[in-house]
Amino acid sequence: MSRVYLDHNATAPLRVEAREAMIAAMDVVGNPSSVHGEGRSAKALVEQARAQVAEALGCKPQEVIFTSGATEAAQVLAHMPEACDVFVPEVAHDALWAQVQMHNCGDRPNGPGHTLAMGLANSESGVITPPPEKVEGQYRFGRANADWLLLDVTQAIGRIPFSFAWSGADMAICSAHKLGGPKGVGALILRQGIDITPLSEGGGQEMGRRSGTENVIGIAGFGAAISAAMADLDRGVWTKTEKLRNILESSIEESSKETIFVGKSERRLPNTSLILTDGWKGETQVMQMDLAGFAISAGSACSSGKVKTSRVLKAMGFNDSEAACAIRVSLGPDTTEDDITGFAQAWLKCLEKHRARAA
Repeated sequence: MSRVYLDHNATAPLRVEAREAMIAAMDVVGNPSSVHGEGRSAKALVEQARAQVAEALGCKPQEVIFTSGATEAAQVLAHMPEACDVFVPEVAHDALWAQVQMHNCGDRPNGPGHTLAMGLANSESGVITPPPEKVEGQYRFGRANADWLLLDVTQAIGRIPFSFAWSGADMAICSAHKLGGPKGVGALILRQGIDITPLSEGGGQEMGRRSGTENVIGIAGFGAAISAAMADLDRGVWTKTEKLRNILESSIEESSKETIFVGKSERRLPNTSLILTDGWKGETQVMQMDLAGFAISAGSACSSGKVKTSRVLKAMGFNDSEAACAIRVSLGPDTTEDDITGFAQAWLKCLEKHRARAA
């Protein structure tokens, strides 16, 4: 049975361009910190990727610090000059919330040196939250007045237009695997002039901000993937994807009036649909659709295969029972109308079985 992958917000399939760049990088022997020819060759790959990431994100190459992913990049919150004043909205990703919990941040949401850390696009609902403008030297967001702004752009990059320079942010974090790059590599974008303690001490790599020998192969794949992703965005690939997402929701809505499409009235990522049918556990739906040949995820956050209550859905006004009944369907550039039609038919068939059992 052929399978259909509809979980791009969890991770995107590796792009051909990334694969080719990584294979080529495997033949480069040197350590990028070495001064001999082999080392300079490895360094050139890292700097080429740095330039590619900078061009895609609208920042300067020297503002790009390679990390193992957005989660590590989020550790910058604990390395700011005023690390104990961080405000994170309820709908932010766990990578940001973990920093608040680990480092006892967030106790003084209006204190001096306060940092606002927020997502540009939500990984579950796809809802886009524009970053606040800086007014009289501070970012104002709800109850937070912040001097610094960190944007988690992991889900947004390559799917919607974004420029770090124009966003007004001081920092941004992202991961390669969300846009067709390899897993285990990402970046912290740090505006020039901001002084932080190093994310890790050691040999002083990444301009002294993150020590440790660079993951040359992964970084090369990251650079190639982000360039390809931006080319897709420029070609309007995601406009087609958005139309397919809308077809999916209309197909389900026609036969299931009780189903809610979370965030539908808001501006969303073009590929994301968070589908909530009260009384039908999301975890059950994921397993049933997996057996039918479709890879999706539960709307609630997953950790080590365990489903827990979605903080995002609760923040949006849903109770625990409702939040447990959501699934996320996230499309990619290669998703076809046949994929969407097949999914809707299979999902509705499972819904009918659920209704029969509940009757």
